[in-house]
Amino acid sequence: MSQIQDYNNSQTAENKEICDLLLTIINENLSDAESKIWHAHPVWFLDGNPIVGYSKLKDSVRLLFWSGQSFEEEKLQNEGSFKAAEMRYTNSNQINHEDLKRWLEKSREIQWDYKNIVKRKGELLRIKPL
Repeated sequence: MSQIQDYNNSQTAENKEICDLLLTIINENLSDAESKIWHAHPVWFLDGNPIVGYSKLKDSVRLLFWSGQSFEEEKLQNEGSFKAAEMRYTNSNQINHEDLKRWLEKSREIQWDYKNIVKRKGELLRIKPL
């Protein structure tokens, strides 16, 4: 069993259902991505760059796209001081498969270079030009 499935299995029944559905949809749409537990949460990477992940918050499961603010998706909420955006779920029925699939496609095309952010002293550059 994968570390990510272990993470999912450690959640409450309702949150496990959310995490398992996210895991399935992300793996279907980012089959070439590397996935692992990173900073204690499941995260998917393309060429070493974090793309998407999820984590258990106090009252929800947060789905986070590292470059999500550039997706121009009104359902995603800005998170933090860089380019990340999030969606929070309290029930697996709230996960819209078509939205999530579209966001995952955008996560492949629209990437900011988080992999080298420390080397660049906090400067975030776009990997693929607009």
